[in-house]
Amino acid sequence: MKKVLFVLTAFFSLAMAASAQGGGGFPRRTAEERAAAIHQKLDSAFKLDAATLAKVDTALTALYKAQDAKRQEMMAGGMPDRETFQAEMKKFSDAQSEILKAVLNKDQYEIWKEKIAPSMRGPRPGGGGGPPPGGGN
Repeated sequence: MKKVLFVLTAFFSLAMAASAQGGGGFPRRTAEERAAAIHQKLDSAFKLDAATLAKVDTALTALYKAQDAKRQEMMAGGMPDRETFQAEMKKFSDAQSEILKAVLNKDQYEIWKEKIAPSMRGPRPGGGGGPPPGGGN
């Protein structure tokens, strides 16, 4: 019985330590992985030709690498204030939109923006801001 208790305690200790090191358990995907995810969504939703998808892959991969470099640069100098960080990251979001606008027609881009892009956002950490579910009081 003592061995089982020891094994369980060790397991939970390791699991908690790994969780604490992982930044919330959501590791950052590489630039290539993020571009591939968009490639897959564009291909399944709009059936774009291979040459167009290859151009999008190249452009997005370069954009995401630049974004990662900028994020790393900003974090190296200590945690930047939230507004500055968000303004810098918005530049990359706007650039992504421009890349997609260049390959999608107006109707396709609206579908992308309203239906597909929101589904690609990762889970957001909870706990801040608004009222609790049910209206709260």
